[in-house]
Amino acid sequence: MRFDPAYSGNVFIKSHENYEESEAVIYGMPMDWTVSFRPGSRFGPARIREVSIGLEEYSPYMDRHLEEVKYFDAGDIPLPFGNPGKSVDMIEAYIDGLLADGKFPLGLGGEHLVSWPVMKAMYKKYPDLAIVHFDAHTDLRDDYEGEPYSHATPIKKVCDLIGPKNVYSFGIRSGLREEFQWAKEVGMNLFKFDVLEPLKKVLPELAGRPIYLTIDIDVLDPAHAPGTGTLEAGGITSKELLASLVAIAESEVNVVGADIVEVAPVYDHSEQTPIVASKLVREILLGMVKSK
Repeated sequence: MRFDPAYSGNVFIKSHENYEESEAVIYGMPMDWTVSFRPGSRFGPARIREVSIGLEEYSPYMDRHLEEVKYFDAGDIPLPFGNPGKSVDMIEAYIDGLLADGKFPLGLGGEHLVSWPVMKAMYKKYPDLAIVHFDAHTDLRDDYEGEPYSHATPIKKVCDLIGPKNVYSFGIRSGLREEFQWAKEVGMNLFKFDVLEPLKKVLPELAGRPIYLTIDIDVLDPAHAPGTGTLEAGGITSKELLASLVAIAESEVNVVGADIVEVAPVYDHSEQTPIVASKLVREILLGMVKSK
């Protein structure tokens, strides 16, 4: 279950050498074939791994050390350039395999469309699945200029699959008027602008349910994450995002998988965007992966 390391860049810091003994698997989805503004997120997975060398292995947020969790870095799925349909199918098949092996999948994107096949695979295993979604954008379009495979569509696709009342979106501050209206009409749980406070209010109702967490890095204000394809002013701080992960980790929800998407390193010469993404990976590993 490992791809060519030469294709994926370095492995994430402290990754375990043995797939079979690992509880979680980090894998990359280097795809940006459908973006509507600036490409470059296909380079995100490799750079998130590379900058992880600067992380402390102990998290004061979770009060745990990376030695306490066994995780395997499988490298990047070798997705076919320019072919979103085949790429989506390959991702879904790979996640099917991880879940069959009892692994916690932790994906690195790539554009946000890559989350759709992962969520689809998760739903096959967890029919009572709920989605927790951090993002600047609604991602509730049926298509983008006639194309159903778009980074503007993954949350609408999963709403259609599992029911909009099972999808919880936070930090939203951009989208079509029709998207916001649709979410309100169908009872989707869409929270504008903020993450931490509305998240704390809904976590009790999600207690015991399997949760898939998808984080679009542009939920952060551009001051905290300039390295992304579609910047939106008015976002949250990295401090609030980290506090939100702690709130999830301390709650009674059962996080069964996660991803971090839309990191585009070429637009951030300071590298603060991949650096914060690598820290988010650490907190997810330490706060949400159940040790065997």
